Amino acid sequence: MGALVINHNTQAINTHRRLLDVDSRMKKTLEHLSSGEKIVRAADAPAQLMISEQMRAQIASVIQAIDNAHTGVSMVQTTEAALDEVNRLLVGIRQRAIHAANEGANDPNMLAADQFEVTNSLESIDRIAQFAQFGKKKLLDGSNGVNGLAAGEGLVFVKATPQTRPSPATGFEVNIKQAATRASFTSEPVTKEMIDKGVTLSFEENGRVASLTTKAGEDIDVVVRKLQNAFVKDGLDLEVSKTQDDRVMITHKKYGAEENFTVVADMANVVSEKANDPVVVHNGFDVAGVINGQLATGKGRILTAASGTDADGLQVLYTGMTPEDPNKPVGSVKVNQGSLVFQIGPDVGQKVKVALNSVNTRTVALNVPNASKFKNLSEVDVRTPQGAEDTMRLVDKAIDDITVVRGELGAIQKNAMEANIRSLNVSREELTSAESVIRDADMAAEVSEFTRNQVIMQSGIAMLGHANQLSQNVLTLIRNA
Repeated sequence: MGALVINHNTQAINTHRRLLDVDSRMKKTLEHLSSGEKIVRAADAPAQLMISEQMRAQIASVIQAIDNAHTGVSMVQTTEAALDEVNRLLVGIRQRAIHAANEGANDPNMLAADQFEVTNSLESIDRIAQFAQFGKKKLLDGSNGVNGLAAGEGLVFVKATPQTRPSPATGFEVNIKQAATRASFTSEPVTKEMIDKGVTLSFEENGRVASLTTKAGEDIDVVVRKLQNAFVKDGLDLEVSKTQDDRVMITHKKYGAEENFTVVADMANVVSEKANDPVVVHNGFDVAGVINGQLATGKGRILTAASGTDADGLQVLYTGMTPEDPNKPVGSVKVNQGSLVFQIGPDVGQKVKVALNSVNTRTVALNVPNASKFKNLSEVDVRTPQGAEDTMRLVDKAIDDITVVRGELGAIQKNAMEANIRSLNVSREELTSAESVIRDADMAAEVSEFTRNQVIMQSGIAMLGHANQLSQNVLTLIRNA
């Protein structure tokens, strides 16, 4: 049994210390119950707090990315609706061109009416290009596209992509090592004896076949003309000419290594040394060169900057000859980048880019070969038969261009934005669940802990009272002394 003292009541001190501990635990439990969180301050769980705060930042970013993607979908749908109206107007223009081409039944007044309707449709397209917008942002005036300008003989800007970087002030330099060529075949000299014997020439190009059998009395000029007619009739992309030494030259209309054709003759020494020995002609070359000193690939006369390069996706057309010095640039291309950029992910770099080029009639259907010399859609005139036919050519090119843009927008909306929204919604759900495990309080456990501490507190207060009474036992001894 310990000594009976009055100066130091250690039992009361011990009880008081334990009451303070219980009181501290009760305060924390009350904080957890009132906030619903088991981590109220960093001292509660430092490591878990760091993880939780990172998750909260990620969740907030995911929520905002979902909102961004929804906004992007709305903008894409607004743009696509405007392009749909442009398509409808182009179809109407083509219909008027078809009507105007019916020259046997048309009179000047009917042609004038057709042209009036075409002009009105072109003006409507220009209005759409000028006024289509999302909020304050113009959509189809060209300010949100990728534009380029080529400088150099035989060099033409074709297109660039949202991934193409803006060029320096001097532009991207273009070096050509090999100009594109066409597959070509030259026959042996065609004599009058060959023609009179009735030689049969057969050609195959891209699955299409054309044949010609010469007749007695014809000359090489007649053979060349009849061959050209056969190519046109049967749809072969070939053209024929005569050389000065009476040879027949067949040339593919398209440039590049992929274009080829086959020629065969039923007589020896016309196409080959043997009769009926087919010759496959594939001696065309693709253009070869570099853009901005970096890798580029050629197809036909189109040179495209390789993925990952500064000019990624830039396409240029080269119509000139192979330069004598391949190290000397044939020209340069200046690129202005204005593509729309949508942040559709919660982290750096999770973006999608959309290029919306101008649909103004002066910038649509460029570089379309036509006898009427129409430079773009704004110049079409259906009041002559040739003009009506050329209008159809330009409108077809414009419809193709607009349809390609609509297809790209649809793909971005479906495969990038809407799919991304679904993925982000799943991420939001899983991240929220993980953050809840770390941060949210188990209310049942906290209530049980609070009740336990409350009972201990009440018991401790009672024991503190008893401990304070122990020193009074000394008075009993004093009275009996």
